Amino acid sequence: MKSIIKWATLGGVLILIELHCSSIPMVITQSQLFNGKAPESLSAEGKVIESGMVAELAQSNIALNDETASEWIKKDKRRMLHVVYRVGNLDKTIKFYRECLGMKLLRQRDIPEEGYSNAFLGYGPEESNFSVELTYNYGVDKYDIGTGFGHFGIAVDDVAKMVDLVKAKGGKIVQEPGPAKDGGPIVSLVEDPDGYNFELLERGPTLEPFRQVMLRVGDLDQSINFYKKAFGMELLRKRDNPDNKNTIAIMGYGPEDKNTVLELTYMYGVKSYDKGNGYAQIAVGTDDVYKTAEAIKLYGGEIVLEPGPLPGINTKIMACIDPDGWKTVFVDNADFMKELE
Repeated sequence: MKSIIKWATLGGVLILIELHCSSIPMVITQSQLFNGKAPESLSAEGKVIESGMVAELAQSNIALNDETASEWIKKDKRRMLHVVYRVGNLDKTIKFYRECLGMKLLRQRDIPEEGYSNAFLGYGPEESNFSVELTYNYGVDKYDIGTGFGHFGIAVDDVAKMVDLVKAKGGKIVQEPGPAKDGGPIVSLVEDPDGYNFELLERGPTLEPFRQVMLRVGDLDQSINFYKKAFGMELLRKRDNPDNKNTIAIMGYGPEDKNTVLELTYMYGVKSYDKGNGYAQIAVGTDDVYKTAEAIKLYGGEIVLEPGPLPGINTKIMACIDPDGWKTVFVDNADFMKELE
């Protein structure tokens, strides 16, 4: 059974319709598709898919081979834009991030007709810095974070001082400040109001304090190869930690002291993880979502949303999942800048 996604108008509202050859059409609004509230359906093989994802939304006539894809990826201007996840109390989480973690509220919007609100926070303007996109779905006050998501990492001037502030505000300390096991700088681990962990690393002033997003994977070498070839990321470093029974790989689009990076962690003997329903995706900028989609297909990636413009704002995007099912959305760079304006 094949799923086909088409834009349509219903009562003056632009919507997505998922058509199954043997089922009743499923209507999906824009907010359901992108804030994680879309209902689920089963593919012919019995695999759960998010409605609107396996799509024929837009077709590209671009054909890439290994050589042309590799050249395109090297020339493409990519950077990690933001990470999206769901929270149970938007105002409470914003307050914690501003007062305890030192973030700035960059923009916020409420979409009552679609039942959700979101807010972007970070340490600098979205034009140049990484940010977090918090999504609150009306009436949902708790999410399951699962075992696959690890933590977010931020660099701070004084870890102990920030930990004291978190304590004073009633926050939870998962790990008290202390030297890293490898003899590195002072680190600590704190928990936000929704249970997401933030690793605090003591480091001098930096243009990008948001250091990393850590996700767990089942086959580290496979993931490294995928992110290098399909996403064009560099393997910045790799380290085995026998005492902790894990191996980590740091992937990114530039030096980790100046850019937000992705930390992939393999726990010895663990091949799969529960992803829960809290963490959603990372957004990455690209000069051409159509070429990016073709390159990802070439290197074995699964496209869950074919490239095309979003209704209303016309920002072109595409979405894919990595070998472990972690989702990434690629956003057209020029359209993203216009959206910020």
